[in-house]
Amino acid sequence: MTQTIAPRVRTLVLLLLAATGLLLAGAGPVSAHAALTGSDPQQGAVVDKAPTQVSLTFSEGVALSNDSLRVLDPKGKRIDRGDPAGVSGTTYAVKLHSGLPDGTYTVTYQVVSEDSHPVAGAYTFSIGAPSQTTVSVSGQEAGGGVVGWLYGFGRYVSYAGFIVLVGGAAFVLACWQRGSGVRALQRLVVTGWLALTAATLGLLLLRGSYTSTGKVGDIFDLDLLGQVLQTKTGAALVSRMLLLAAAALFIAVLFGAFDKRDDEEKRDLTFGLAIGGTVVAAGLAASWAMSEHASTGLQAGIAMPVDILHLLAVASWLGGLVALLLALYRAPADTPLPGSAVRRFSRVAFGSVLALVATGIYQSWRQLGSWSAFTGTRYGQLLLVKIGLVVLLVGIAWISRRWTARLAETVVAKPRKATEDSDGEKEHATAQAGASASTSAAASGKKGASTEASGKKDGGSERAVQLARQQAAIDTARQKQERGADPNRFGLRRSVLAEAGVAVVLLAVTTMLTSTEPGRTEEDARAATSSSSAEASSAGALTLDMSFDTGGEDGKGVVRIDLDPARVGGNEMHVYVQRPNGRAFDIPEVKVAFTLESEDIGPLPVVPDHIATGHWSASGVQIPVAGEWKITATVRTSDIDQTTVSKNAQIG
Repeated sequence: MTQTIAPRVRTLVLLLLAATGLLLAGAGPVSAHAALTGSDPQQGAVVDKAPTQVSLTFSEGVALSNDSLRVLDPKGKRIDRGDPAGVSGTTYAVKLHSGLPDGTYTVTYQVVSEDSHPVAGAYTFSIGAPSQTTVSVSGQEAGGGVVGWLYGFGRYVSYAGFIVLVGGAAFVLACWQRGSGVRALQRLVVTGWLALTAATLGLLLLRGSYTSTGKVGDIFDLDLLGQVLQTKTGAALVSRMLLLAAAALFIAVLFGAFDKRDDEEKRDLTFGLAIGGTVVAAGLAASWAMSEHASTGLQAGIAMPVDILHLLAVASWLGGLVALLLALYRAPADTPLPGSAVRRFSRVAFGSVLALVATGIYQSWRQLGSWSAFTGTRYGQLLLVKIGLVVLLVGIAWISRRWTARLAETVVAKPRKATEDSDGEKEHATAQAGASASTSAAASGKKGASTEASGKKDGGSERAVQLARQQAAIDTARQKQERGADPNRFGLRRSVLAEAGVAVVLLAVTTMLTSTEPGRTEEDARAATSSSSAEASSAGALTLDMSFDTGGEDGKGVVRIDLDPARVGGNEMHVYVQRPNGRAFDIPEVKVAFTLESEDIGPLPVVPDHIATGHWSASGVQIPVAGEWKITATVRTSDIDQTTVSKNAQIG
């Protein structure tokens, strides 16, 4: 039965890894965790006088480099001078050269938020009047490309390594101390250490390129590495490497000196290993808590210890689950996993689940802030998926607890049966002793014959050793087969395997969750943007209907212009052309112009794009100042038939 289970296990593991890969591949680049909430000049604004600096305001503090803020003229040439610097709070500015000509300027920014994630973006403003610009920033993306994918994979491997390292060691120390001599568990914990160490080193090298250029060639740039070491994230990664050196010493003692001690000495050493292992594990968890979500925002002083406890609970449960699964399938016949170890892990897992629920509720409240954020933000949607997976995992764990109870009852019943069998064996041994006595008497009469057979003694000893080895192998195979045929142990294996499968997917979702902008931050940024838009667009949308007659065939109709939100800055414009009966129809050309005669501005021409029958559209229509604007529509119905109509309207 064990042989038929193994292929199923390998197939299920491969399917789970494939599902995890799909989750990671669909994660995309890291979402911005510090949102741009304001700027001066504002996005899309047209100012009369050239500003001396450009300032940006974010939803949280950010880290700047020399090229974090750049301002480009219409031809793409940089016109900022000096390094960007903080002005006040979360507002940062960069100085501009004097004597800037009229035209449209582009502001680009690439910063790192306090929770270690890169943020990039761009917008435009104009001096005097809008103009054509040759600047292209469409390819700018924070945390994307090959480097972004590698960084995301490294994060997943580091979480997985931490869970296997801490959870596997805790399982051996707290649930099954005899497991310290099981080679499969030794390899599991060492693999977790190697994975976490390699991933941490990789993240340290990738960090500079990940937060700046995004180029693969910059991974080994020593200048970028030096800049990373001066950041909060760089310090956390270096601290993690130092703690991993202490973890290596812990592993060496756990699977070396600890395994060779007797029970009395193990009790004393267990206490020291438990204290030291807890300190190292908490330190490793703190390397995440001090540099990511928990270190910023609301109640950071409470959130970081809570996050450490959350990570330790996850490792104790999921990492211990992997160790339990390995012990159920790979434990040697002479060191079977006892039911008492399964019961102890069941209690550890239950306590871990309680800690996860308590810390998870606090983290959810802190990161979301409202019920609407569950469905209105990507963070909330991922959190709902995580909650569903945790509920599923707890349900499977409940089934595992039932199998554990049945296995414990079986283990208790077997010793009783073994005692009865031992009494029968004693009687049988007594009878054999009498028979052997009579046989010895007969053998004494053949003393001479035995002397002749003395030459064959050595060959008989070798044969006896071979037979003993064969018998031991047969006994081991029989014991393994009996354990595999045990329905309770088989049921526990299947339920634990299902738990481990769900845990793999849960880990992938959790990794994506830590790379997603918190719902509270997203909603705050959205509210700030809406408030800014509301202030600038108090007039609301504008609709104008103007009748026209070009004098030719089918030359009569109505042109409707919708301007939304009819404010200073960028606007969305839609133009509709209809026949007098209200039916839409196409014409060869329609153009719109805006003129503010009181300020001698304009005409500002706009040529909309044809969208559908009788429908044209233009985005980013710039209105530089508020006032009574003359809106002119030029309509051409044929090669020679054309007319211009106009109306005045208050904009802004």
